[in-house]
Amino acid sequence: MYDYDDQNIFARILRGEIPSKTVLETEHTLVFEDIRPQAPVHLLVIPKGAYVAYDQFAAEASDAEILDFNRVLARVCAQTGVSGEAAGFRMISNAGAHGVQEVPHMHVHLLGGRPLGRMLEPAAG
Repeated sequence: MYDYDDQNIFARILRGEIPSKTVLETEHTLVFEDIRPQAPVHLLVIPKGAYVAYDQFAAEASDAEILDFNRVLARVCAQTGVSGEAAGFRMISNAGAHGVQEVPHMHVHLLGGRPLGRMLEPAAG
């Protein structure tokens, strides 16, 4: 269903070929700052495994990878101060052509630190 391109920018970051501003790293997950932030907090959370999209990750990753990824998300939400109803955040995971996925390595954008507005305008009726 998915063909992983091991030359994508995130694979190259994971191999240390391209630098990134690491926020948190575990055995299975890497979190780093987005180079074009769209909010005061704009982090990329990626699994270290070769997954293209979230549905593939959820279906094929080990329980340890999935648990680690989700716990890391919770940790960086707390660490950056976006956790809780008073603050809030948005997680975005684009997949495929219709989802406008730019990098073919599963990743979640974690955005917060300001009111983010509506994500999408309602579809025209």
